[in-house]
Amino acid sequence: MSQVGLTDFDFSSNNQYIASSSIDKTVRVWEISKGLCIRVIYGVSSQLCIRFHPVNNNFLSVGNANKEITVFNVSTGRIINKTVFDSEVTAMDHDHTGQLIFCGDAQGCVYTVSMDTHTGALSLSHRNRSSSKYKSPVTTVQYRIFSLLARGPVLLTFTRDGSLSFFSISLEIQGYLTLRCSLKLAPRLHSIRASFCPLLSLEKGEYIVVGSEDANVYFYDLTRPKHACVNKLQGHGYPVIGIAWNHGENLLASSDFGGTVIVWKRAQAG
Repeated sequence: MSQVGLTDFDFSSNNQYIASSSIDKTVRVWEISKGLCIRVIYGVSSQLCIRFHPVNNNFLSVGNANKEITVFNVSTGRIINKTVFDSEVTAMDHDHTGQLIFCGDAQGCVYTVSMDTHTGALSLSHRNRSSSKYKSPVTTVQYRIFSLLARGPVLLTFTRDGSLSFFSISLEIQGYLTLRCSLKLAPRLHSIRASFCPLLSLEKGEYIVVGSEDANVYFYDLTRPKHACVNKLQGHGYPVIGIAWNHGENLLASSDFGGTVIVWKRAQAG
């Protein structure tokens, strides 16, 4: 798999395809079993984030530097729909039904967008403006169907100025976001990603894993802001930019600016 300036990628829900976005203005779809690129879609600006629809694998949503989310038909490569925002769309995720898209932009705003799962039509539902004096790009938007802390669906966002935010989601009000807690980390020079951790146990706590400029991987508990750091992984030689769990949530992959990927195995609870 080769693509210049890769910005994001996503697996289809049936695990047959990977979609990738790039600063070279292209979106590519790859058939995993054959390792072949089966579709190239050419845009007019850098493609910054990408997600398959969780129910209909033929819908592909892409955020770009032209301040848009564009929905493509994977089979034809044609645009189905698009909607415009105030700034570059830098991160995004779907809810589990595919009826909502959550996205963040280069000014630190987080949006909820309603999506028609049959037609791919988009409509802006809510906008959550950044409270920070300095507008910082959103590097992570991640949805989780259930949180023990919120007793319902939640959204994690991370911005380049080091702000981790944890929202509860009201599905009854088209994905309205309510800030539950936040954590301020050191500002980042790179677009470093964060991720929810697996639901480790029934104990109270909301664990987040984040890359760092100092070449370490950090684990934080958002419910303990004064003593938030609960673990640190060392092994990289460059800033850790990417973080991702496998679907079984027993393996964590971290990637750094030097091109190294380390896969960590989660210790069994003893």
